[in-house]
Amino acid sequence: MEMTDKRIAEIFKAFCDENRIKILKLLQSGEKCACHLNDEINVSQPTMSHHMKVLCDSGIVVGHKQGKWIYYSISAKGLQVAVECLKELTDVSGENCE
Repeated sequence: MEMTDKRIAEIFKAFCDENRIKILKLLQSGEKCACHLNDEINVSQPTMSHHMKVLCDSGIVVGHKQGKWIYYSISAKGLQVAVECLKELTDVSGENCE
């Protein structure tokens, strides 16, 4: 798997904030409404929107609108990409180096 440095940075940016880690932990038990996440994390709505955008842009989280609410869940495919990316970045054998 070859990824651009920008794409790799987007993936790891998702994991580099305490509130986003809290959100991911909440999503481990399944899909959650944005309003539920906001109540649990206790941040302003614009701040929550920013965190969800970072998580969704990374591909780790996906969202879908249902009525007036957005429901979020962890993406199995996005998670696999992140795992593979970490493996590639930490490969010390030199096989993935140019």
